[in-house]
Amino acid sequence: MTYKRCIRYIICWRRCPLISTILVTGGAGFIGSWTCELLVDRGYSVIIIDDFSSGSLDNLSRIIDRVVVVKGDICRLEFVYRVMRDYRVDAVVHLAAIVSVEEVYDNPFRGFYVNANGTLNLLEASRRLDIKKFVYASSAAVYGDPVKLPITEDHPLRPKNLYGVTKLVGEMLVDSYRSSYGLPTVVLRYFNVYGPRMKQGPYAGVVYNFVTRVLRDKPPIIYGDGRQTRDFVYVEDVALANIVALEKNVDGVYNIGSGKSMEIEKLANLILKLMGKEYLEPVYTEPRKGDIKHSYASIDKAIAKLGWMPSTDLLDGLRSTIEYFINKESR
Repeated sequence: MTYKRCIRYIICWRRCPLISTILVTGGAGFIGSWTCELLVDRGYSVIIIDDFSSGSLDNLSRIIDRVVVVKGDICRLEFVYRVMRDYRVDAVVHLAAIVSVEEVYDNPFRGFYVNANGTLNLLEASRRLDIKKFVYASSAAVYGDPVKLPITEDHPLRPKNLYGVTKLVGEMLVDSYRSSYGLPTVVLRYFNVYGPRMKQGPYAGVVYNFVTRVLRDKPPIIYGDGRQTRDFVYVEDVALANIVALEKNVDGVYNIGSGKSMEIEKLANLILKLMGKEYLEPVYTEPRKGDIKHSYASIDKAIAKLGWMPSTDLLDGLRSTIEYFINKESR
């Protein structure tokens, strides 16, 4: 975090006096670790539940001595309840999930079990313990193929893949606990989040795949014609949205994106230029089954009601991401 941003956070934000201890599920992961850092910098006590299937303690190196990390499975209700009770948790930021479209496709039972049942367990524990705020990380995947652009929060919900279905089920559970039990909730629909600490492995996102291939002097691989568009939002801005949703006296559903579209082909060429490897021409291959052609968010509601908007443009975000992976490769 830059000094300028740190000062802005301190001046502009006030902690919610009713909330002091936050549970972050998936807190050792990509978005989770950034969220935990901002929470600690804000003076909150942070409890992390993570099963480390994709998260890493390395992601928490800056704050590891200032957080409590509990290894465990959110699909075990009594475990979740006991942790929240024993640490006197006031609020929950629920990020733990199987977050890849391809991974849920390959493992549908596990994807549904974690994303739906895990969310239900956290909601039920929150209800029993009278939690003051529940922030749920959803996805733009709940929209499916857009019928209009930019996508607003009242867009029809017609997920095109099983991952989107699992996140929509999570949203429905959150809404049911809000309406049935009065649990204060906020749903954030993330668009394409990128940045340092992105998840590695076979299901990594497009920015990760482009950067790491180019770093190894291999050309980026583009599925389809490269004209498909996405809304890329920097991870630190997303972490900030999580905390604003926690602290503001709001509920409802909000898109969290940049509000801008970027062609995948242009993204690949921009990364090549930033890394000084424009001689590596992209390789085009067959489109991926079920891929959405165009997607980008309207963030008007988040600006108006959350008072949130992203502050990192794509160029700066990509530079930070590339620098992170170059440094990681050299270690």
